[in-house]
Amino acid sequence: MLAREVIRIAFYMPHEHPELSSGVSHAIESYMRAVGQGPRTINYVHFSHDEGSRLTEERWGWAHRILKEAKRWSFPDDYEPWERREIEKKGFERGLLFTGSDNSRNGYQLEYQARIPWRPAPKETIASLLTATLPIEYLEEHGPSRVRELALDMASKLMFASGHAGLALHLYQNLRVKNADFRAEVMRHPGIDLRPAWLNEQWVGLRVDGVHWLNFLGPPVLTQLGGATALRSRLHSSETTLVELAEDRVVVSLGEQPEAGDLTTGETLLAYREFARVMEPWLEPLFLPRTTVSVDPPRYTTLRVTEDEARRWWRRFLD
Repeated sequence: MLAREVIRIAFYMPHEHPELSSGVSHAIESYMRAVGQGPRTINYVHFSHDEGSRLTEERWGWAHRILKEAKRWSFPDDYEPWERREIEKKGFERGLLFTGSDNSRNGYQLEYQARIPWRPAPKETIASLLTATLPIEYLEEHGPSRVRELALDMASKLMFASGHAGLALHLYQNLRVKNADFRAEVMRHPGIDLRPAWLNEQWVGLRVDGVHWLNFLGPPVLTQLGGATALRSRLHSSETTLVELAEDRVVVSLGEQPEAGDLTTGETLLAYREFARVMEPWLEPLFLPRTTVSVDPPRYTTLRVTEDEARRWWRRFLD
């Protein structure tokens, strides 16, 4: 399988693990209750830097210990030299990756990466990351209400700056440059997020990673927007709803269910476009990792897009 359309849920949290431990534990439990454990869903786990193995009761015990261990550090003095090397190599202080198997492509996956507690803090804010995916068949079987409930439950105790849930493309291997038909097919649907193929979540920080079906906003962006009331006054589409989750966090829903849209038939997703114009000052800049050196023009990301293709997709709701 080259790729799978999934529902992707993601949260960006500008905090270290001690502040996030309880909320992340709740989010993982929510996801596991929704999808269940077994060979057809989640049955495998990687811990931080290991090679992974089947998700047994013993391995669950290790996962709970990793999540509950919430001591404070002053990096790098509290680590052994080998630990420091591994942490810097991976780019996160601790992590958990739950999948269906070592090479599973069933669409179920949950990953948590806690940011490195650098001292002094870097100039650019780096966020801890929690992401989860559901195969599109889960949406078809259970309906959008169940997916929405899951995303809201996962978000309920997280200290997120931003987050989302919506349609996304999960690539299991790099495209070839000559896969032009496949590239054109996925890029004609503006509601399908291609960012997972960018693989640059660590650069989001306090920005917002685009426009999706469900959009979670917290401080500082929501504060800079003037709060829930001010944001609501700028959203006029009949498909858009804003719900306050807490005093400083909201979710903006762009329709009853996620929509792919289709640029060839004029389905440009007007509610998405309106929200994109409001959020434009806070959208993350385009970051393109180059993946080919011998092709002209150069190609970027695992989608093997040109720079022009990437920029046009990046601004698909703005132009």
